[in-house]
Amino acid sequence: MALVLSAVGLLVGGLLHLEALGGTGNVVWIAVAAGGAAFAVVSIVEGLGRGRIGIDVIALLAVVGAVGVREHLAAALIGLMITSGRSLESWAAGRAERSLQALLALAPTKAHRYVGSQLEMVELGSVTPGDLLMVGPGELVPVDGTVTSSIALLDESTLTGEPLPVEHLLGDVVRSGTLNAGGPFDIRAETTSESSSYAGVVRLVSEAEASQAPFVRLADRYALWFLAGTLGASGAAWIVAGATRAVAVLVVATPCPLILAAPVALVSGIACAATRGIIVKGGGVLERLARCTTLLVDKTGTLTAGRPTLTRTVPAGVLGDDEVLGLAASVDQMSPHVLAGAVVRSARERGCLLWPPQDVEEIAGQGIRGRVNGRLVAVGKADWVGVTGSPSWAKLARRRIRVDGVLTVFVAVDGQPAGVLIFDDPVRPDAGRTVRSLRHAGIERIVMVTGDHAEVAESVGAMIGMDEVLAERTPSEKLDAVRIESRRAPTIMVGDGVNDAPALALADVGVAMGSRGAGASSEAADVVLTVDRIDRIGDAVLIARHTRFIALQSVWAGMILSVAAMALAGVGFLPAVWGALLQEGIDVAVIVNALRALRSSTTSTSLSQSDTALARRFRDEHLAIRDAIDELRSVADMLGIVDPQEAMERVRHIHRVLVDEVVPHEQAEEGLLYPVVTKVLGGDDPTGTMSRAHIEIAHQIRRLGQLIADIDHDGPDDADIVELRRLLYGLHAILRLHTTQEDESYLSLGDEPEDHGAAPVDAPSSREMHRVLRGHDR
Repeated sequence: MALVLSAVGLLVGGLLHLEALGGTGNVVWIAVAAGGAAFAVVSIVEGLGRGRIGIDVIALLAVVGAVGVREHLAAALIGLMITSGRSLESWAAGRAERSLQALLALAPTKAHRYVGSQLEMVELGSVTPGDLLMVGPGELVPVDGTVTSSIALLDESTLTGEPLPVEHLLGDVVRSGTLNAGGPFDIRAETTSESSSYAGVVRLVSEAEASQAPFVRLADRYALWFLAGTLGASGAAWIVAGATRAVAVLVVATPCPLILAAPVALVSGIACAATRGIIVKGGGVLERLARCTTLLVDKTGTLTAGRPTLTRTVPAGVLGDDEVLGLAASVDQMSPHVLAGAVVRSARERGCLLWPPQDVEEIAGQGIRGRVNGRLVAVGKADWVGVTGSPSWAKLARRRIRVDGVLTVFVAVDGQPAGVLIFDDPVRPDAGRTVRSLRHAGIERIVMVTGDHAEVAESVGAMIGMDEVLAERTPSEKLDAVRIESRRAPTIMVGDGVNDAPALALADVGVAMGSRGAGASSEAADVVLTVDRIDRIGDAVLIARHTRFIALQSVWAGMILSVAAMALAGVGFLPAVWGALLQEGIDVAVIVNALRALRSSTTSTSLSQSDTALARRFRDEHLAIRDAIDELRSVADMLGIVDPQEAMERVRHIHRVLVDEVVPHEQAEEGLLYPVVTKVLGGDDPTGTMSRAHIEIAHQIRRLGQLIADIDHDGPDDADIVELRRLLYGLHAILRLHTTQEDESYLSLGDEPEDHGAAPVDAPSSREMHRVLRGHDR
């Protein structure tokens, strides 16, 4: 409100002067200056209480001096600047309260408690240890407790960051704030609401906010010696030539470069960041961000997609991949399970035929079964659907669980095992490029801090180049990690969940993935990314450093000019009125220079809107051929194990897929995508290495076709099997690496990495482009 009144007063005073009511206008300007002076006095007192003197002392003297020499407009401008700074500081001071309110809004407030055999809804505060509670589907666990009935399937991402649901058996301890992702279950309360895990997160945020060191503004670092120099020069002028000369010195020493230049540059930097989808909560945040050299980053939802994704379907041999997926998705249409949603979504993306299921029965913690198109389909745990022993296809899935930390769901059709669905939380395609850009931007140390399992976290960390991986960390342990790193260097913390909120609040700069993150993390953070792209973190650091450089440049230039003007005023060559005019010129010069921060300083390249649509189309095609790439390994695995004729049929099938789908895709990339990328990246043949990979892929596919033709005469022998495996494994490795590199280096340059929409109607498909390149399309 004070800021609005000051701005209105400045405008009203100017209008009164235009209407020849200068006297009244001056009164209004003096009132604006008085308001700013009052804020300056408050800031001076607060600073003295902390043992610090800032620019507010100079500002107060400048206001008084400007009024004394009847420079009322200058006084009002200084008052407005003081009021603006105070308003921003007051807004920042309320951040702790807002973050706590956001956390409290997410907390459970009621619970279902058993009274005899009946359930009643009670206030959470009335729950005591020993009470028997029921947690319904989709509800938050109200207090910490022990599971006493059926299996509990919980989404624990709010506390641990683990994206996949976790099963808890009878007697397991579950924590408050986690979400019931399965059927209803009972717990025996072990804590009150005040001592529960979620309440502990709220306390951690409060403590983190309170323990964060107070920030010293950039201008304050120069204020003490500038104040001393100003008072010395003014006092000397007073002694030599009297009060008029002293006021002249004081007027030209008005610290507008300190008061105006840095804030204008910082506000310009904030505006520039906003155009990139980066919301920076104040100039102080931008200053701190520019000095940070360490980055702590959460995994789930930050480096990864943050939701389970079906990555592979491994058939048992009776049905094909798409048929297994279509039957499983048909029955999963009736399930609220988080993995069921991923199955249905994947089946629709791949064009699988879905039927309405009948006689559906879901058993919490086990699975779901029903009739689909006359067939009995069961989806769930291995033993529940009837998978016994260790058949080769199931052994492969279990190995993936151990090595990659994935989640599996088994499928049976008409009482016989049909296959297994493998889920993962994929790494974002722009994660590796972001890490490299952050290092180029001056971030010296990058650490992953996650609540996820160590094996999974280590794998992701090694994949994208982390300096250190801290896994299985609770919110309090994340807080400890931030404390340790902050003692070494200014630290950025990046996260997206409630479990990250305490660490975001404590870090020098907390960055929240606001487009998909929890409201609590966005409130606790200093920077919020409104687009679901982590490469914006690198952009934020570059913008902050560029802005700080311009702010320092403007401050130093302004102070040097002011010192020169003070010298002229001190020897009598610059009267107060002319000094005020000169000071206004200096102010304009430093403001114009500070406004250069509006221009983006990011070195990251991006595609145009039309080119982004093209990149999105090829990203979709990468998803479509992912199954073919995975099938290369599956076919190679089965060679020498299954019947030779069956094995050769699978080999011939995957070769047809490579010829009909992969080769046209690669040639379309060469003809359509790479020219666009070359134009954006510039340089001498930036896509040359990737083009060479296209040639090698085509060569290996031709060799596979030649080998198949040779084998078809007599059938495969042991040497043929060895050669087939070598070719299939080699193609799997090069295609997987090549598509990953394209996703990271080229396709992630578009501004919509998560939007897998349809290709534009005027963009030819890969098959069409294949015909064009071969001259078959007129």
